[in-house]
Amino acid sequence: MSSSPLSKKRRVSGSEPKTGSNCSSGNSVQSDPRAAPTNVSLWGSWYVLGHEAMKRMQNASVLVSGLRGLGVEIAKNIILGGVKSVTLHDTEPAQWADLASQFYLREEDLGKNRAEVSQPRLAELNSYVPVSVHTGALTDDFLSQSWFSRNSPLEGAAAGRGVCHSKGIKMVVADTRGLFGDLFCDFGDEMVVTDTNGEQPLSAHDLMITKVMLPGRLGSPLVLEGVGGLGAESLGSRIGCPSPSPPPRSPQKPLSVALAEPDFVVTDFGKFDRPAHLHLAFQALHDFQRQHQRLPRPRSEADAAEVLALTQAVNQRAPPALKQEKLNEGLIKELAYQAAGDLAPINAFIGGLAAQEVMKVAPGRLGPLMTTGRWQCCQNSRYDGQIAVFGADLQAKLGQQKYFLVGAGAIGCELLKNFALLGLACGDGGEVTVTDMDTIEKSNLNRQFLFRPWDVTKMKSDTAAAAVRQMNPNIHIMSHQDRVGPDTERVYDDDFFEGLDGVANALDNVDARMYMDRRCVYYRKPLLESGTLGTKGNVQVVIPFLTESYSSSQDPPEKSIPICTLKNFPNAIEHTLQWARDEFEGLFKQPAESVNQYISDPKFMERTLKLPGTQPLEVLEAVNKSLVSERPRSWADCVGWACRHWHCQYSNNIRQLLHNFPPHQKTNSGTLFWSGPKRCPHPLTFDESNPLHMDYIMAAANLFAQTYGITGTRDVGAVAELLHQVQVPEFTPKSGVRIHISDQELQNANASVDDSRLEELKSSLPNPEDLQSFRMYPIDFEKDDDTNFHMDFIVAASNLRAENYDIPPADRHKSKLIAGKIIPAIATTTAAVVGLVCLELYKVVQGHKRLESYKNGFLNLALPFFGFSEPIACPRNKYYDIEWTLWDRFEVQGVQPSGEEMTLRQFLAYFKSEHRLEITMLSQGVSMLYSFFMPPAKLRERHDQPMTEIVTKVSKKKIGRHVKALVFELCCNDDSECDIEVPYVRYTIR
Repeated sequence: MSSSPLSKKRRVSGSEPKTGSNCSSGNSVQSDPRAAPTNVSLWGSWYVLGHEAMKRMQNASVLVSGLRGLGVEIAKNIILGGVKSVTLHDTEPAQWADLASQFYLREEDLGKNRAEVSQPRLAELNSYVPVSVHTGALTDDFLSQSWFSRNSPLEGAAAGRGVCHSKGIKMVVADTRGLFGDLFCDFGDEMVVTDTNGEQPLSAHDLMITKVMLPGRLGSPLVLEGVGGLGAESLGSRIGCPSPSPPPRSPQKPLSVALAEPDFVVTDFGKFDRPAHLHLAFQALHDFQRQHQRLPRPRSEADAAEVLALTQAVNQRAPPALKQEKLNEGLIKELAYQAAGDLAPINAFIGGLAAQEVMKVAPGRLGPLMTTGRWQCCQNSRYDGQIAVFGADLQAKLGQQKYFLVGAGAIGCELLKNFALLGLACGDGGEVTVTDMDTIEKSNLNRQFLFRPWDVTKMKSDTAAAAVRQMNPNIHIMSHQDRVGPDTERVYDDDFFEGLDGVANALDNVDARMYMDRRCVYYRKPLLESGTLGTKGNVQVVIPFLTESYSSSQDPPEKSIPICTLKNFPNAIEHTLQWARDEFEGLFKQPAESVNQYISDPKFMERTLKLPGTQPLEVLEAVNKSLVSERPRSWADCVGWACRHWHCQYSNNIRQLLHNFPPHQKTNSGTLFWSGPKRCPHPLTFDESNPLHMDYIMAAANLFAQTYGITGTRDVGAVAELLHQVQVPEFTPKSGVRIHISDQELQNANASVDDSRLEELKSSLPNPEDLQSFRMYPIDFEKDDDTNFHMDFIVAASNLRAENYDIPPADRHKSKLIAGKIIPAIATTTAAVVGLVCLELYKVVQGHKRLESYKNGFLNLALPFFGFSEPIACPRNKYYDIEWTLWDRFEVQGVQPSGEEMTLRQFLAYFKSEHRLEITMLSQGVSMLYSFFMPPAKLRERHDQPMTEIVTKVSKKKIGRHVKALVFELCCNDDSECDIEVPYVRYTIR
């Protein structure tokens, strides 16, 4: 749950002073400027670009010229990114064709200026970014800020004369024509790049160097911490410290030079020659438009022939390095056929790329696009731009689609926007069902662009559905709040899935993705899968009977931090932050929950004593502390508890550890115990004048008080006075205390329970009947509320422990990223990835049956890198002469024509006679229904029982009325009695 909605409201005025703009009041509109937010949760890009880069980006003023579909996509991403200000420029009125991809235009806006209509809706995205409008001409004097244009390179007179380059104005020019896109960047001669790839430096801890061989990514820094050994002092000073040399400059070609000497982004090495042909064809297209004052007509052979002739003329004038021996006439004609088209997915992809290039300028972080990019992703109606490319038949098919969207977060919002613009489920019989069980939080607003500050605490799915209905009133959309999983199969049952045309995932965890993947394989439905991580993204398309499924290949599991490392031997800030999170749960949540169960549940003690290992003792110790030994009666008691706990964790425990393992202790092999990844700690001395120490006391005391319903305070001076009254017991390290140095040693240790201590705890606890009026208040960790002391505690607890072990501390921003397990997300990557998803959606709806028609995509906007490949074909298996894949199965009709259901005996006989397979084992889920080694009496009993009766009896669960079929897994022998692998069985019962 998030905190309350933002209190600041947007204001629109045409007469206020303009920020970051030379607009005059006669033709400009601007939203109220805001100071930069101090809460980094408002910026998704903060977690991707970094603190310093975001500070520099907040000084960038951006001009977006052209507010059709591509322009509004770029503006949306930039505003969400958090620049200083954005000026929207457009001189044209909204037309029917604009509605194909301009998601902030409505039918009632036709005839109005596109920029003026879009301004208030774009301004709502981020109240801290002033958004103004300029509807006049773009003069040389006006260009006093960066120009990021929707118009094509040769249409901008000022840009064509090199005004932007000569004035040091950074320029990004983007254009889309049907399934084709064009992107050019010119950041001038003085562009400085401080970080080329956005990756964290490789880090090695406490190396003993005997030979100087330093593996690492080419061009990436390698940071060595705590270096020892040969030449350690001088080597560490050279490698471990930042280089004094200035960051490299990244000069770029002006437009006039780049047109003659382009460098291309190659995304598909099977078509590596196409960018050069498209570069020439785009110039010919501009010549055609300049001569005729229009674009080529859709599918006009005459216009396509003229564009081809113009391209041949451009090729003849081209310098030798660019000149082509033979032009790809089919490709050039296809560009002409589609030039009048305007597709939302292409605008989303190119718009995401263009906006990311914009966001590289001010920070100087991440490598700019050092090329001219040419991409090919091969009646008055709002869909005219799409019909111009694909025709009316596909538009009708799109309108009839029934799709299930799982998740309404960042990717989900972008998908819904594109669905509405494409006209998906906007016709008779069409419907989009979207489900998401989450509510909107403040931190969602920076990348989930369908949500506004006043939507915080509302359901994501309901709010997103309402937002896209505004974009296209014709869309048929149903919103749910269900988690997908076995628990909701009564909702998303056979009838639901069998009625779908496809599924799109917008999920944030692997388990849910794999579950949906299994459902799509079972129901044989196409699945559009995608994900992002910072500037990286991927798209996978799963097509029945063609491709492998999402679950066919898996990433290796994430490495967990060993328990002993967390407890006694941390060596990285990630370790101390995880330790702090565990502290939070163990101090302010779990004990309170156990106490409430002890009071309200009569069987609590019985269940606790049955827990394995030392868990009964640990749980009862926590309950005893909460109710007896450490129960506070006042705020002063809470402050005293926090002070004593500080001494326990950061002084006493460290002294005990050093008593067991002194600083100069050696192992049996003669090496120092405290070496390699083991950092030798030192105890801390409490100092109330140290802000970090007081931060911990304030946060811990207030959180401890909250669990008991005691009112705390934020008055640091008052807390300092209370600390003077706290008596901290003297501590002396003890001998005989066992400290495990590895998880293996911990597992091998005999975890015996002290029965006498257990009895002592049971007898010391107060009678639950005497506590019926008492309850505690468990605290759920919430990272986004800066007033609740949660992150205050995490940052202080982690950095104090880091100080114990001489680990560099982490600021609040980095601590929140790691401890809050935030997946870095940015609007530019999300837009680009969803654009690629929807291009695959076109193919799915068209019904392509060839594997090579589809493309999986991989991108990293930081580099930038784009890669596309055919999906992996589904693996083929074989029994006898029959080939099968994961999409195949045995179909068995369980109910006979007579109305009676098949028995186990009949089931076994069916496979023997029909498929020459002898079933040796048969299971349903985790229930074993039959095996050849079962006791004879049990076999005789089951042989003549109906299959559903056996399932119900063995699983001890009733079969729901919504279930039409059961899934059986088989182990079989062939005629030669060899074990063979076969598909599963779909056993239909209704």
